[in-house]
Amino acid sequence: MLRKVGLAAAMALTLASGWAKAPPGELPSVPVSSLPPEAQATYKLIHAGGPFPYGKDGATFLNRERLLPARSRGYYREYTVKTPKSRDRGPRRIVCGGKPPTAPETCYYTADHYSSFSRIAATP
Repeated sequence: MLRKVGLAAAMALTLASGWAKAPPGELPSVPVSSLPPEAQATYKLIHAGGPFPYGKDGATFLNRERLLPARSRGYYREYTVKTPKSRDRGPRRIVCGGKPPTAPETCYYTADHYSSFSRIAATP
């Protein structure tokens, strides 16, 4: 039930924010400029190679939920997106794949701790 609520909330946010609706079987996409300011800052830090404020930033993301495209172990890395007023790391993350980590092939944003993802559309 919680997973369905998270997905419904993500879809409502997607439609309300103008994020691109995805074709069936694909993840929706979101421009970097439409991400929350904290996510934009994290995205910039990823491409700059840090420094990252959380010790787990850059850790391997195993894709246990299988919501992202299947890749070999070690392909994905996760980064914390600060959640205002949260006492811990909060639910928001950016997960990027590819090597080197400062030039990822693709990145994804989740606001609900891996229950749903949107592909971050890179800006030229």
